[in-house]
Amino acid sequence: MEEIIDSILLGIVQGLTEFLPVSSSGHLVLAQEILGTTFGQGIVFEVAVHIATLVAILIFYRRGVAKLAIGTLSRDRRALEYVGKLILGTMPAVAVALTLRGWIEAQFDSLLVVGICLVVTGFVVWTTRYTIRHHGDDEPTWKSALLIGCVQAIAILPGISRSGSTVAAGLALGLNPLAAAEFSFMLGMIAMAGAGVLLLPDLRGVDQALISDITFGSIAALISGLLALAAFVWLLRTQRFYIFAWYAWLVGGITIVWSLA
Repeated sequence: MEEIIDSILLGIVQGLTEFLPVSSSGHLVLAQEILGTTFGQGIVFEVAVHIATLVAILIFYRRGVAKLAIGTLSRDRRALEYVGKLILGTMPAVAVALTLRGWIEAQFDSLLVVGICLVVTGFVVWTTRYTIRHHGDDEPTWKSALLIGCVQAIAILPGISRSGSTVAAGLALGLNPLAAAEFSFMLGMIAMAGAGVLLLPDLRGVDQALISDITFGSIAALISGLLALAAFVWLLRTQRFYIFAWYAWLVGGITIVWSLA
């Protein structure tokens, strides 16, 4: 029972922090450190709850996803271009994941890395205070899509917020807030699906006793993720997105001190 409660708590942490600009991976590391559990196969649990948040994106952006799918099947030029930009934006993260997977996974064991990256996230999110505008472009250019993709690749590190950094990049490159959020989460949807596929071989070795823990954690991540998505969009609309910088700096600073102590 204790393991199930821990998994639910970690699922809630994942769901909330995946979309709020504070880094889900960094918070999962911290939460597992505080709870004193890694479920024996932490990377598998993390992929499971990431897939749950992928489902949350599909539900939240169901109309946009459906429109994009129909447009692609009917060979609509604008839809095909948007899909092409998503593919281009995904390539940097794929390249990093395939070539540096071992090194990246090792960073998840370092609280110091998490703390430093959270501080960096704070500065990235703070920039949105000056770059956010309601009358920007409705979708990125090919160059912007690639640059946002490069930012997403860096955000593989624990403590760097994927949503926060990619939206900040989109705003800096001239996108309006809702367009930046939608492109960020569409990119995230592909990245999460890719992570799941990449780690499918690991699922064969999962202890059957952990299945219920992973299931409860995934459900918690799905529900909390939907709530966080709604809050994320509201923060962008009201131009209050930057306030999470203070939170990232605080948690990052505490984590650095904790790791050194």
